[in-house]
Amino acid sequence: MCTGSISVNRYAALLALLAAGGAHLLAGEKVSAPARLSAAVRDGQLSGLRRLGDMSLRDTSVCRGPDGMWYLTGTVPPFWSYNEGIKIWKSKDMAAWEPLGMVWRYGASPWHKPYLEAKKPLWAPEIHYLKGTFWLTYSLPGWDGTAKTSGSGLLKSTSGRAEGPYVDVQAAERMGDEIDASLFEDDDGSVYFLWHSGKIARMKDDMSGLAERYHGLKTTGADPDPRHHSGLCAGIFGKDSFDHVGYEGAFLFKVNGKYYLSCAEHWDGRYSCCIATADRIYGPYSRRYEAVPHGGHNVFFKDEVGDWWSTYFGSDGKAPWQEKPGVLPVRLDSPGRIRPAGSQPATEPQ
Repeated sequence: MCTGSISVNRYAALLALLAAGGAHLLAGEKVSAPARLSAAVRDGQLSGLRRLGDMSLRDTSVCRGPDGMWYLTGTVPPFWSYNEGIKIWKSKDMAAWEPLGMVWRYGASPWHKPYLEAKKPLWAPEIHYLKGTFWLTYSLPGWDGTAKTSGSGLLKSTSGRAEGPYVDVQAAERMGDEIDASLFEDDDGSVYFLWHSGKIARMKDDMSGLAERYHGLKTTGADPDPRHHSGLCAGIFGKDSFDHVGYEGAFLFKVNGKYYLSCAEHWDGRYSCCIATADRIYGPYSRRYEAVPHGGHNVFFKDEVGDWWSTYFGSDGKAPWQEKPGVLPVRLDSPGRIRPAGSQPATEPQ
């Protein structure tokens, strides 16, 4: 995960302008804030949610580089068929974004061959800056139409720049055996590769591959309520298994010495971000809760004054918008749970 600073005054001005419905130039195109917000936003559950642009994008990922610039990526259209690879945008103020174009096209690595032949899309790239360069995680859905042949990998910028060029760290075979890969760097400098619904493994010191077999992160409290699960959960975890945080989109970050594992889940019809916490990286993790309504598959980052933000894109019928990049201010409530900054305190048991 990348953390970094952004001018508070500049960002406050951006938020005010967006809230007023002001227009911006994004990659040479005129864009504006959304004209209609959902009931969740009006009721304060997503207070402060702001659109970053009008480009079509899923699985929004934001990172700040050592040059002070902000970098943006995500799944580009066509979302469900061949889309070539990974695009990146950069911005000095998160208001005007400059496209860097298609920085990497998949297909050259030997393990890509059946996916390229089946014209599968590339999904959920994340951008990270650590160990002196940029890294991109990526995933490819099953080449035969099943989840068992999906996979994920890791790219390294050989120039130290976000635009690359990039090399595939493990070109011969997939690094993760499912989709939605991410990276996490702990306080001691150890880096972990995680993916899908909570699979995680420590990487070798030189980031050339995994140093261990993966661990499956589990929760200590079961949630059997069918309204809180995707229809895919039974097939992934087993019919009566309810000790998972979510079914895809895993992301790990650390606050006040605690590990926060977020995953996407279907929660009362919303494609939401659920979170569980642990004192140790491999768990056990606490009972999960719905942290960001309509905000599934996101990343969390911190600004210069210590405030936390979540990325957002919208993937259900009641979301404020659909498949556009955004950011949402979040906070820690008194029990240490992540909440949208304007939301009311929650009362569900932990």
